Amino acid sequence: MKEESFAFLEKYLNTASPTGFEAEGQKVWLDYIKPYVDEYFVDTYGTVVGVINPEAEYKVVIEAHADEIAWFVNYISDQGYIYVRRNGGSDALIAPSKRVNIHTAKGIVKAVFGWPAIHVRKIEQDKAPTIETIFLDCGASSRQEVEEMGVHVGSVITFDDELMVMNEKYLVGRALDNRVGSFMIAEVARMLQENKKKLPFGLYIVNAVQEEIGLRGAEMIAHRIKPNVAIITDVTHDTQAPMYEKKTSGDIHCGKGPVITYGPAVQNNVRDMIIRVAQEKEIPFQRASASRATGTDTDAFAYSHEGVASALISLPLKYMHTTVETVHKEDVDNVSKLIYEFLVQLESGHDFRYFK
Repeated sequence: MKEESFAFLEKYLNTASPTGFEAEGQKVWLDYIKPYVDEYFVDTYGTVVGVINPEAEYKVVIEAHADEIAWFVNYISDQGYIYVRRNGGSDALIAPSKRVNIHTAKGIVKAVFGWPAIHVRKIEQDKAPTIETIFLDCGASSRQEVEEMGVHVGSVITFDDELMVMNEKYLVGRALDNRVGSFMIAEVARMLQENKKKLPFGLYIVNAVQEEIGLRGAEMIAHRIKPNVAIITDVTHDTQAPMYEKKTSGDIHCGKGPVITYGPAVQNNVRDMIIRVAQEKEIPFQRASASRATGTDTDAFAYSHEGVASALISLPLKYMHTTVETVHKEDVDNVSKLIYEFLVQLESGHDFRYFK
């Protein structure tokens, strides 16, 4: 990973981009890719698309999603305590003792998820934290004081955690799901330009919003672009840590390469071409299977319009939807490399149908 690439990744991940409020992160991402694309556009809800060869009829999408899980202020008590509701798949279990940023028109308000001390609890009666029992303390003693700080029902909240490097091999932080994917597709654009590769088709580098609440950004942008091919990248579970069941979750390792998915939404010929490219270029990869759906933006693209030949390349990640999401640096590089190598060998007009 180049030094300037890491600097971008660090700035990007440290910029909050909660579902429905992705604009600030999207601006950082767009500034990075502008030199590598011919033009760009932004849709009504904030999905950003960088385009190479915009006049080409044959269209290929590479896509990731820009949003991170978060919370909303739902209720402010007379004593100034703040109760929340989820924005995406936020986990109440990890909330107590975490620091947060409440985003307001007046700026960031610092707060913490408080929790009663172990001394005053009956440990044998302890229950896991739930959305009903967790609460925020922003240092106010009344609802009026909270509101004077700019906090109101609907204010969005993100964890106050930043990127770190662990053991020189791992990237750790909140929101790697899936803004590390957004980083990887941006790196593909950089590699194409720096290697002076001229693609024979239109390439649409899509950073979509609102995946965490139902693939919504991908649904909208798929209808607008109407691509012929879509390569989606997202994260998937590393299953090596304690408490994972490989019989149901698969056997996926951080550090052993991109994960290529099998499933109904994945177009077999696109997937097989990706595998062939990985083998020819000696890029390590792993395999995973999905059931009715992949649970990623692949599903939104695959089933849009007349159907889009789509495939999913995933990045192994530990501790999903926590503040210590963890990925291996080599996997990050190899996902970008695999997408890049797939693109440079793809011919314009390639027909991925199973038979004619």
